[in-house]
Amino acid sequence: MRRAVRPLFVLFATAALAGPALALDKLHYQYSWIPTGEYGPVSAGIEKGFFREVGIDLTYTTGRGSGDAVKKVAGGAAMVGDGDISTVMAARVREKAPMRCIAAQHTYSPHSLFVLESSGIQDFKSLAGKTLATTPGNSHFIYFPLVAKLTGLDPNSVKWITTDAPAMGPMLIAGKVDGAPMFATHATFQNRQAEKQGKKIKVIPFSDYGFRIYSYCWFATEDTIKAHPDLLRRFLAALQKSFIWSKDNVAEAARLHNKRHPEITVQDSEDYIAAVLKFMFNETSAKTGLGYFDREQLANTYKAVAMSQDLDPAQDPAQFIDESLLPPKK
Repeated sequence: MRRAVRPLFVLFATAALAGPALALDKLHYQYSWIPTGEYGPVSAGIEKGFFREVGIDLTYTTGRGSGDAVKKVAGGAAMVGDGDISTVMAARVREKAPMRCIAAQHTYSPHSLFVLESSGIQDFKSLAGKTLATTPGNSHFIYFPLVAKLTGLDPNSVKWITTDAPAMGPMLIAGKVDGAPMFATHATFQNRQAEKQGKKIKVIPFSDYGFRIYSYCWFATEDTIKAHPDLLRRFLAALQKSFIWSKDNVAEAARLHNKRHPEITVQDSEDYIAAVLKFMFNETSAKTGLGYFDREQLANTYKAVAMSQDLDPAQDPAQFIDESLLPPKK
């Protein structure tokens, strides 16, 4: 009898121990953009099991711009999202949206304007009377008036057409618009598409005009931060591990992204990943710690956002971030 009971006891004990380990917390992540290679590190983290290691079943939805991502997260469609910090700031000040950035991604702005070399557009002053594409809530569109004024261009002299994110590059290459504002991280991919049609893209970085501020961050609502701090801590830990691993294994991360998104070639993914990592791993992140914010640069960022969107300049920049969920600084 004892011999019969013992195996059953071991079986139930093993099942009891294994049960919690197999139970994963679901976390839905709202991308602000289509799944270009800059999301390669996230794909790599999923495929390598980094999120499962911390008990997370990570799913995601692609987006149509930072404004779209903020609305989706604010509305509860996703627990966490990514997008430009300017959109988070504007939503919090103007709409009282209880949103905070929980980690910095781009420690300086990759905002740029893409034009065709054949267009003759050399700088911002050449844009008078031209037509540019944008997406809903696009941070380039928000910052454009400020950068335009820095260069002596009347921002009202430019016409804007709102479209979907995947259409911006093709519209530019086809000559349907004179320019498309995109991150510098998209340059290699978009130029490769243009070269297929015998064209070449010229990149005009906003930073050429002294525009150096925080850009992308990961964000969540204050209610989510309060209700699920442990889950978000585990998410950020796995996310950091994914980006650090990808930095050391760019080619493999690109292959894993291509596995999940075959429409993005391995080469394109590799180019994107290499480009975006420069905006994460640099002198700023080395000084502050990965994901953390430098207070002076944060203040300068809000100053630029307030000026470009006519927001109250007296707001405390600290209200836009919450660093309490980040892994300890190394």
